[in-house]
Amino acid sequence: MLTKKLDIANRLVGGLADEKIRWENKNKTLGNEKLTMIGDAIVSAAFVSYIGPFSADFRGELWEENWLVDVKNKGIPFTTGVDPLNILSDATDHAVWSNQGLPADRVSLENAAIVCESTRYPLIIDPQLQGIKWIKGREGSELVLMSLTQHGWQRKIEMAVQTGQCIMIEAIGEEIDPLIDPLLSKAYTKKGRAMYVKIGAEDVEVDAKFKLYLQTKLINPHYKPETAAQCTIINFIVTESGLED
Repeated sequence: MLTKKLDIANRLVGGLADEKIRWENKNKTLGNEKLTMIGDAIVSAAFVSYIGPFSADFRGELWEENWLVDVKNKGIPFTTGVDPLNILSDATDHAVWSNQGLPADRVSLENAAIVCESTRYPLIIDPQLQGIKWIKGREGSELVLMSLTQHGWQRKIEMAVQTGQCIMIEAIGEEIDPLIDPLLSKAYTKKGRAMYVKIGAEDVEVDAKFKLYLQTKLINPHYKPETAAQCTIINFIVTESGLED
């Protein structure tokens, strides 16, 4: 019995010794990551904020050949070989998005990461309806589809804001009704513990669960700078390289 206990104790000590080495190595890695996370965060934040409207080739040129070079020239530490997509998401996220109906090409994964991480409401350029297919799979039966041309759309948006629904405004043009500008820009005011937004002449209480997506079928829309500032514009147009992937 004592021999057996001694054997178990030796194995436990040996296992803990290996664990000590692992933790020492991890501690060194974490110390380095404290520094490199600064540059990684800067590039990833810029990626979410600005990269969405552009094509795959221009995206790569922008963050690899311009942003990373600029970060390096300014002496800001970052991880060698950093990829904003891997900072914003991981393989598990990609698998979940694929199950929700998202194509597996690089641009689609980037678009999904931007949608999930952006604090502004996404406006997706989606002539082939790939984006809306994924969002339907992501939000399920909770997604309410509507357009700004249907009767009573203002009341429908007010109800969605108040009750915390998830709505998709489909097929918008280059001009977005200024009535929803305060909503797009999140011009909220606080009254007591509740947040309110003005839609038309009404102050509407904002439920924290409210979500909004905007979608256009236009291939090359031109939006005002105000719209680009209010929304995160994301290009879901299918490309030849995307089809190959």
